[in-house]
Amino acid sequence: MRIASDAAFFVPGFVGIGLVPDSGGTYFIHRLLGAPRAFEWMSSNRRLTAAEAHAWGLVSEVVEAGSFAERTAELAASYAAMPTRAVGMTKRLFDNADNATLEEQLELEAQLQAAAAATADFREGVAAFVEKRPPTFSGS
Repeated sequence: MRIASDAAFFVPGFVGIGLVPDSGGTYFIHRLLGAPRAFEWMSSNRRLTAAEAHAWGLVSEVVEAGSFAERTAELAASYAAMPTRAVGMTKRLFDNADNATLEEQLELEAQLQAAAAATADFREGVAAFVEKRPPTFSGS
């Protein structure tokens, strides 16, 4: 999750002082923006507003500065109430997808689906669905 305050701005900074991006910047920005836009931004030293960063896909949400802390706490609470193991395994699948073949990805999906189906959260999710009530997940 990448949330920005509407008062935030983003400047790559490296080229502006004669350096190259580091700390994985080229790895992550390339994946977020695509090679042409990533190169253009990182080599131009251009300052992006939060709205531009959102339009480019650099951040997923822009929130008014005064409600930023409230929104991030709300989002954290929302994720904490979810079946956290399933969320974690879903993140693992997406992290793996960039470099996997379809066959490798299908195999990992099958492995993690079997692991998810063995959790208490899965049993609670199914029971809540059948009973037409909100689930109460425990993270187990």
